[in-house]
Amino acid sequence: MKGGRFAAGVLALSLSGAMPGGAFPRETGPERVVRIAELEIDPARVEEYQRCLREEIEASIRAEPGVLKLYAVAVKGHPEQVRLFEMYASAEAYQAHLRSPHFLKYKEQTAGMVKSLRLLETEPILLGSKPD
Repeated sequence: MKGGRFAAGVLALSLSGAMPGGAFPRETGPERVVRIAELEIDPARVEEYQRCLREEIEASIRAEPGVLKLYAVAVKGHPEQVRLFEMYASAEAYQAHLRSPHFLKYKEQTAGMVKSLRLLETEPILLGSKPD
């Protein structure tokens, strides 16, 4: 499955210990919740979906301290194949995110756009990033 290999590649890069430029491992710890979502969007509604997703991600990052990272990408050449990388400070932060008004609005708005959704639970090995 091409999408599965793509998600695995994104995860491998995200969790890679090879951090150029003197970067250092950050945000490690058993309390972190990291998820990958693989979505298939109705091709006729990709632009509409992307607008809803952008609004939801911006609101989540702005309003929720426990939402650490939300990355959205599409498989190259297949804008209907969306992959999300999500990182939360804890399981409680993840549950709070699921109950947030902006996430519930996103789920309601996009219900007819999402043809399939696969959520991958992960076990973080090493989460590396450069300092902001």
